[in-house]
Amino acid sequence: MRAKLQRLREAQGFTQQTFSAAVGASRSHYSQIETGEKQPSLKLALRIKRALNYYGDDIFDNATPVRK
Repeated sequence: MRAKLQRLREAQGFTQQTFSAAVGASRSHYSQIETGEKQPSLKLALRIKRALNYYGDDIFDNATPVRK
């Protein structure tokens, strides 16, 4: 799960329903983005970042560090 995305959304007081409406996506599509099942389009990703007032590059990072 993209815990960072969920934490940022909840910190702003949004539910998945209200947030998805604010960024112009269906709740089910946004839920799939938040769980990592789908990647947002560039346009939607920018709307999500703006709605969350987040300007870092790692908001959608699902990478797990590789141990050597």
